[in-house]
Amino acid sequence: MAIFQQDINLISHAPKPSLEGDRFSKGTYAFVSLGCPKNLVDSEKMLGTLAIDGYSLVSDPDGADFVIVNTCGFIESSRQESKSVIDEMLELKRAGRTKGVIVAGCLPERVGGSLLEEMPDIDHIVGVFGRDEIARVADRLVGGAREQRELFRPAPIRAMDDTARLRITPQHFAYLKISEGCDRTCTFCAIPKMRGKHITKPIEMVVREAQELAADGVKELIIVAQDTTYYGLDLYGETRLTQLLRELEKVDGLDWIRLMYLYPIFFHDELIDTIAASEKILPYLDMPLQHINSAMLKRMQRRVNRDQTVELVNKLRERIPNLVLRTTFIAGFPGETDEQFEELKDFVRATEFQRMGVFPYSLEPGTPAEMLGDHIPDDVKQARCDELMELQQDIAFRFGESLVGYELDAIVDEKIEEGVYLGRTYADAPEIDGNIYITAEEVEIGSMVPVEILESRDYDLVGTLSDGDEDE
Repeated sequence: MAIFQQDINLISHAPKPSLEGDRFSKGTYAFVSLGCPKNLVDSEKMLGTLAIDGYSLVSDPDGADFVIVNTCGFIESSRQESKSVIDEMLELKRAGRTKGVIVAGCLPERVGGSLLEEMPDIDHIVGVFGRDEIARVADRLVGGAREQRELFRPAPIRAMDDTARLRITPQHFAYLKISEGCDRTCTFCAIPKMRGKHITKPIEMVVREAQELAADGVKELIIVAQDTTYYGLDLYGETRLTQLLRELEKVDGLDWIRLMYLYPIFFHDELIDTIAASEKILPYLDMPLQHINSAMLKRMQRRVNRDQTVELVNKLRERIPNLVLRTTFIAGFPGETDEQFEELKDFVRATEFQRMGVFPYSLEPGTPAEMLGDHIPDDVKQARCDELMELQQDIAFRFGESLVGYELDAIVDEKIEEGVYLGRTYADAPEIDGNIYITAEEVEIGSMVPVEILESRDYDLVGTLSDGDEDE
């Protein structure tokens, strides 16, 4: 859970909000954002809209006029987390310490009006595609309106504009959403039900947002989508991620471009060559694979098999120097046999992904996988998940040890204490990967600095600023 208190940067021409409100404000509100980086972009857009409309963000929900919770509805555990946070905010309302609670995002989009039946003290619910009308919903709450408590809009036919965001991330990095929705029909996934069909954001719109972010101090641009490699197919009749990346490389002020959520299909040679030759696009690729056994992949409806996956991984590593690969797998998908799980373990051992996440299969109502037979007991799913992560721990630790003695550029995220800073190398995305602890007399937050790697500590590194690079 993140209740936003600091490091808030409103880009474009919207007014900066006061963290404690002001006498000219239409009202004060607190904001909680849950879920993935795509959801975070939606949160930032809502914050920007509210600021432009005259509402003031406060750091503490206790005493705010109202609270907004932007929820995640991806899997059961995330839905339960969302409901727990909503309950916490509703307790403040029942105690008279806030006047209202608005629930937005994927959870109401997933369950609809039944959320109000389950949690009747919620004042208003707003679906994913109602985010741009959040100020109107706030006006209704502050004005005491109790009717029309639901705001749902159909999935748009054109990409939504994400400019004029009130950024939650530190000033030096930001997420840039290049599309919305997904056309994949993976049997385990409910995202198309919540986010609709894939809608590509035109190249010129993406570049405009990137320029806005760079002008606001962003050094690391993190590209996100439900399916990044599919970019452009619906709008242009062909994938155009390569062309988009070449335009983003021209944006002044950006040092790093990091690619996330790359589906293994549509990884063309031209795209690989563009990444390999770029000075800004990091040799870090987040490519969720979910499994390696061909029968399991077919059952998941991933439209890729083992041989194609192995061929792609080998090609990426052969042609992109110093490549770091991140992937995710699902353990215990319905019908997964012991032999198929052993095949997945062997693949993890042999491939040695530098970064990897594993999730036990979550049965999602309304998805095709719900109707599959041979569902696996929860304890078996969790045990398989633990086995894979134990394998990965050794691989990740060995990768960290292999970096000791080298000098790598790092982006400085924050100051821990006098003489110690926390940063990340190209091999580490914010929040999900490791960090590097940097000893230095004085460095600027958000700067890119050369660091000599002295030690590996589990998933993190320890280093010192290279000689001659500390500020005088």
